[in-house]
Amino acid sequence: CSNTATKTLAPPPLTSEKTCHHYTGEPSDGAHTLPNLHSGTVLLPSLGLHPMRQIGCAAILILVTMAGFVSTVPPALEPVRETPHHWRWPVDAPRIVVRPFLAPPTPYATGHRGIDVKSHGQVYAPADGVVHFAGTVVNRPVLSLRHEDGLMSSFEPVTTSLTAGDAVKAREVVGRVEPGHCSSPCLHFGVRRHGKYVSPLNFLGGIPRSVLLPTRALVL
Repeated sequence: CSNTATKTLAPPPLTSEKTCHHYTGEPSDGAHTLPNLHSGTVLLPSLGLHPMRQIGCAAILILVTMAGFVSTVPPALEPVRETPHHWRWPVDAPRIVVRPFLAPPTPYATGHRGIDVKSHGQVYAPADGVVHFAGTVVNRPVLSLRHEDGLMSSFEPVTTSLTAGDAVKAREVVGRVEPGHCSSPCLHFGVRRHGKYVSPLNFLGGIPRSVLLPTRALVL
């Protein structure tokens, strides 16, 4: 057996006596470094704590640092864009909608497939197009115009000298409102997109774009 004595090495002294809730981010001996979130690496201070407690301290430090960034950056909202189909009103001002669009729950259910606008004068084409139909439907004069992207506009009761196939330009006079639809003269203006009725206000700028807002504040 060897007579050499076994020497036990003592653990190195702690580099700091600071605890998690006392940590201020100020280095006392050069061993502490603030979290560097921009580089993607977080250097933890040597606190001489149990490993699980050091993980908890690191999580708190990261959350506090992130709170500073979150509280100073305003939320980004999607900009409101104008509809690509910006049509013109088919009647002169003042334009008073006496009955709004009411989408039916099913294609054959009751509803109001257009808007009624007070008018007793000329009717204008809301956009460039071609006359799709001009005639009488159930004792009422009707005019329909076909536009790009599967859009169809219809007007009643409107008399016109145009015939199917005639090309029209936006704001061109296409007919005249006749009495018989409302208690006072009004124009029924309808729009279909690929055969489905939609509100004409979608193309006249009367319905603002929806923007989702937070339902509650973020508490940090």
